[in-house]
Amino acid sequence: MIELTKIVKRYQEHEVLRGVSLTVDDGEVCVLLGPSGGGKSTLLRTINGLETFDSGKIRVGDVTLPATPGPERDKSLAIIRQRVGMVFQQFNLFPHRTVLQNVTEAPIHVLKQPRDVAVATARRLLERVGMLEKQDARPGSLSGGQQQRVAIARTLAMSPEAILFDEPTSALDPRTTAEVISVMTDLAAAGQRMIVVTHAMSFARTVAHQVHILHAGTIAESGPPLQIFEAPQTDITRSFLSEAAIA
Repeated sequence: MIELTKIVKRYQEHEVLRGVSLTVDDGEVCVLLGPSGGGKSTLLRTINGLETFDSGKIRVGDVTLPATPGPERDKSLAIIRQRVGMVFQQFNLFPHRTVLQNVTEAPIHVLKQPRDVAVATARRLLERVGMLEKQDARPGSLSGGQQQRVAIARTLAMSPEAILFDEPTSALDPRTTAEVISVMTDLAAAGQRMIVVTHAMSFARTVAHQVHILHAGTIAESGPPLQIFEAPQTDITRSFLSEAAIA
């Protein structure tokens, strides 16, 4: 289980997260929706330490990440980063390495896998995301959707217990967005635990187990997709869904 308890994040006097709590069970797909500036990406980035937080705690399995800096936090964060992968809006591939090398880099140097094992795993994962034929290409020759699929394979190569997706399709056109959403949907069907920040409403409707609406640093409403989309309980959710439909 991933459990966030009363997470508070401040930038000077501005409270970006105001006591956010949520849980994500094994095999669950959790989607974070809401207007820009509501704290979605900030919340996601606290889980693997890309953002610090001021109070509360984060638990991943048997490891607890405290807010207070120090050796305990550093030790916990190192474990969590091996258990929880992340896929970014910008793909962050190494431009001077091939697709295959991008996927094998971390397993070889971080997990200390033998090179032949890492290569075999990378090829299997590239085939899974439809990118095996591009294994010798450099990222600069690929479309945005192709680069994002490689980034997903790179994350999977670390065998994460959960994957965080931070707006993975926002930089893509509709066709390549569909390619990436298809890969994410297949991962969900295979039981991959995911926390997804997205504006892709169709994904949230059809793939998520739980949807959380973040507004002004708090969770305005949580529930299964059917409730959120067909019978929202708060004015904030209704307003957001109305504006999203117009957009």
